Amino acid sequence: MAIEKKFVQEGYVKASMDEFFSKQLSRAGYGGMDINRTPMGTQITIYSEKPGMVIGKAGKVIRKLTRDIDRLYDVDNPQIDAQEVRKPELNAQMMASRLASSIERGWYFRKAGHNTMRAIMNSGALGCEIVISGKLTGARSRVEKLVNGYIKHAGKPVDDIVDEGFATAVRKLGTLGCKVRIIPPGAVLPDSFHLKDIVEEVPVPEESAATEEESSDIEKLVETEAEGEVADEEEAEEVVEESATEEAEEPAAEEEASEETSEETVEEATEEAPENAPEEPEPMEGLVDEQRRLMDDVWQHKHEGYDYWHPIARVHKEDK
Repeated sequence: MAIEKKFVQEGYVKASMDEFFSKQLSRAGYGGMDINRTPMGTQITIYSEKPGMVIGKAGKVIRKLTRDIDRLYDVDNPQIDAQEVRKPELNAQMMASRLASSIERGWYFRKAGHNTMRAIMNSGALGCEIVISGKLTGARSRVEKLVNGYIKHAGKPVDDIVDEGFATAVRKLGTLGCKVRIIPPGAVLPDSFHLKDIVEEVPVPEESAATEEESSDIEKLVETEAEGEVADEEEAEEVVEESATEEAEEPAAEEEASEETSEETVEEATEEAPENAPEEPEPMEGLVDEQRRLMDDVWQHKHEGYDYWHPIARVHKEDK
């Protein structure tokens, strides 16, 4: 068999099996089928609203379907599996069957079509198209089309995205064809796009920017101090005691340094005194903290009440 004839034969077998299942499983809510050919045989998956009716009691119905498929069609080791459809409103074949059955029960075609479309769109479908053709209102046949949302009609997206179902409604005036096409939610459309949100940056004054930088620097310092090792309480107490002792020692050291400097100046004056220098006069009575030095061959002193250098021979005002 040529490859072209093989493809045509496989398509004919699939269409015939779909029609067979729709007739046999109309009460179970038939929603389509898939065929996968494997080395172990042919896996047939049936989607229905009531998979229990497809399987039957103790698997009686599904075994009968397997025997009929093996007898009617040239299928290698058929294996049928039933799957439940969680949302029938998004299955095109189920909605077409419901639309056809409602028209057969006497519903006006436009009312039945709008109710079906409303149920499909309320389930979250991106788009829906319903086409009803035949003798709708009179002796002449016509076509009524209902469209809502976004729908594709041509190209590869039709095969990949759009779900299509067809059913017939038999009435006294004639047979009506009901076609339903649905784009399910979450489908990625080839011409979809999204605009990028652009956030306008408001210019910040220099002063506020500087304050923000300082606050950020302070926060970083606080974080680093918090993350770093914390000194023990004993070490902190030792540091405080050392600082207190150092502060107490500083004034004492300053006093000692001042006394040393004064003594050094007196010693330097006495050491540098020439050989022919006049003799040092005797200390005067009643003077407290007297200090003496020799400057330009003149003995000078300073004491309490006269805290500046002056000649020893000078008569104080108090002695008058």
